[in-house]
Amino acid sequence: MADIRRNFTTITIVLIPVAIAINIAVGQLIYAAKIPLYLDTIGTILVGVLAGPWAGALTGLVSNLVWGLSGLNVTYAPFAAVAAIIGLLAGLFAEARWLRSWWKAILAGLITGLVAAAISAPISAYVWGGVTGSGTDVIVAMFRGFGLGVLPSTFAQGISSDPLDKAISFLLVWLIVRALPMRFLARFPGASKTTD
Repeated sequence: MADIRRNFTTITIVLIPVAIAINIAVGQLIYAAKIPLYLDTIGTILVGVLAGPWAGALTGLVSNLVWGLSGLNVTYAPFAAVAAIIGLLAGLFAEARWLRSWWKAILAGLITGLVAAAISAPISAYVWGGVTGSGTDVIVAMFRGFGLGVLPSTFAQGISSDPLDKAISFLLVWLIVRALPMRFLARFPGASKTTD
C-alpha cells in the first residue's frame, strides 16, 4: 500500500490528465492519418516511467475509458485493460532501470508491444471483428487475404505492428525524460531510476 501511495504524489496527480490529453491528441492524429501504428500510449508510458507502475496503469486505464466513453473514438474503451498493462510495464521497466539507456528503452518497448499484442488481439477480434477503423486494419485485411481467420489475423497484425509502436513510444519517452530539467524530474518518485 505504501508503494501505491508513493506513486501518487501531487505532481503525479497533476501529470496524469496532461498525459491523458497527450495520449488522445497524438492517438487521434495517428488514427485520422490511418498510419498502421498507434502512438497513443506516450503519456501513459511517461507517467509509468516518472511516477511508477500503479500511476502508469491508472493513466492507461482512465485514458482509454475517457477516450472511448467520451465518443471521440468508441473503439478505445474495450482496450482500457491493455493500456493499463502498458503503463504498469513502463513503470516496472523504469524500476528495473531499463530506461537509463536508449537500447534498453527500445527493448522494453518491444517486449511491451508483444504483451499488448497478445492481450489486445482477442479484444479486437471478438469485440470489433478485427476492424477498428485505424491504419492497422490494412494489416488485418492483408492477413485475412492470406486465408487466416479473424483472431489469427488480429494477432498477426498485433505482433507485426505493436512491438514497433511501443518501441517508438518508449524511445520518445526516453528522449523526453532526457530533455527535462533535473529539478523537475526530481519531483517524481521514479525519476531517479531513469537517469544516470
